[in-house]
Amino acid sequence: MPSRSKITVAAVLLSGLFIYRSGDLIKNVILNKTPLPVGYVAEGDYEGGSCEALGPQNEANPLDSLAYCEDTAFWELHKHAGDETPSSRLVLATCDANRKSWNTVMGPLRDPNPRGTLWVYTPSAKSPPKPSKVTFEDYPEGHDFHPLGFEIWPSYGGNASNLYVVNHARERTVIEHFTMDPSKPTVAKHIRTISSPYFVSPNSVALTSPDSFYVTNDHLITRRWPIVGHVLPLLESILGLPISFVSHVTLTPPSSVRSLEEDQPPRSEIASHTFAAKFIPFPNGIALSSSGRQVAVASSSLAKVFFYDRDPLTNALTPIRERTATVPFCPDNVRYVHNGVTTAEGDEELIVAGHPHFPSLINLAKNATGATAGSWVVSIIPKTPIAHSDTKNPHEELEEVGVFDTEAPISTSHYVSAGPTWTLKTLFQSNGDTERGFTASSTAIRDPSDGTLYVSGLYDAKGVLACTPTNKGGK
Repeated sequence: MPSRSKITVAAVLLSGLFIYRSGDLIKNVILNKTPLPVGYVAEGDYEGGSCEALGPQNEANPLDSLAYCEDTAFWELHKHAGDETPSSRLVLATCDANRKSWNTVMGPLRDPNPRGTLWVYTPSAKSPPKPSKVTFEDYPEGHDFHPLGFEIWPSYGGNASNLYVVNHARERTVIEHFTMDPSKPTVAKHIRTISSPYFVSPNSVALTSPDSFYVTNDHLITRRWPIVGHVLPLLESILGLPISFVSHVTLTPPSSVRSLEEDQPPRSEIASHTFAAKFIPFPNGIALSSSGRQVAVASSSLAKVFFYDRDPLTNALTPIRERTATVPFCPDNVRYVHNGVTTAEGDEELIVAGHPHFPSLINLAKNATGATAGSWVVSIIPKTPIAHSDTKNPHEELEEVGVFDTEAPISTSHYVSAGPTWTLKTLFQSNGDTERGFTASSTAIRDPSDGTLYVSGLYDAKGVLACTPTNKGGK
């Protein structure tokens, strides 16, 4: 058994490594609590009503409400195969109103009943459009559903789409495979439950085809471990230990998983698995650019977003060191804005949502009296190289002296520096006030067609906010 002195030395070395690698994180996210406003949304008027909760709240059964939502994504519907621009976009959200009783990432693991929920929302000019709870067809009786990250493949010409949802069930974490038909958007047909020894703690998925995806494993040490599970995963997070990874998985077609011949053994759901990116501290959200050539991964422990070049033929990922972005909060999920606007290098705008004060988030997960946690959403905007000119843009001059994101009440430039190939813009801020603010932002997506920003709150009873720009019909 290691002596106390050896344990002390190991602790000091780990702490030194963490301080060396995470100076900005300690200062911005742990030691200091950023004085955020009650609410701010770019291009809108938060106090004036630009942001509205999607609802609905189930007063008879609060645990069946659209509340405590982890992830949101667009379900793109294309009229014809080959269409680059979708004819419409529906909004999907994974929620779990019972999160304060069952959270395999932050705890506790007290009660996995009841199930979480999946919601679909159809944006419309008609008022008031409301989300609908998605019902499950052929879902296994007695099987839990505690959703985190998910992604759905676009529909072309009315075809059904494959949907994959990370499910932190009571026994182990798995990925649920559904299909959703645009003609019946409130029904998800369950196809299979996918499990693997490599699914240590899956968190987020990014599809590379209808039957393959990247998946982040946020921890190597999980809260499911007996005795030490409530301590070691937190240390893995706080110390920023680089022991987690991103996998790429290709699936076996569902029809061939079970052999029609009774004397043949069942085949695995997974046809191939590779470690696409290793040694990442707390890899959380992951996203694939519309070109398919770039992948973004959020590291919650380091307050950074890592970018990778992707080989579409092999799915191999190569780190792009110069594009690593530091944000002034613990990033949760990331989503590219698929609006067709890219730089010559193929970079796209990336929206990042996260948690500006980690101790507050821990207190909220513990259900401490009066606890709340703020929200912060930024856009990582790639810089387009501009030919030399005698006349400089005022914004360029400001960035040369380290000033950017000047419209936000609390500018990101007060806490972090922009990179040589990207800059930051705040899209949403809130101090998490339970009455007027918004708590624990986990994902944000923006509709390219009208600019509406959707923000989900990991621990907010309002679930998802829809924020409409004031110059495009918003209030």
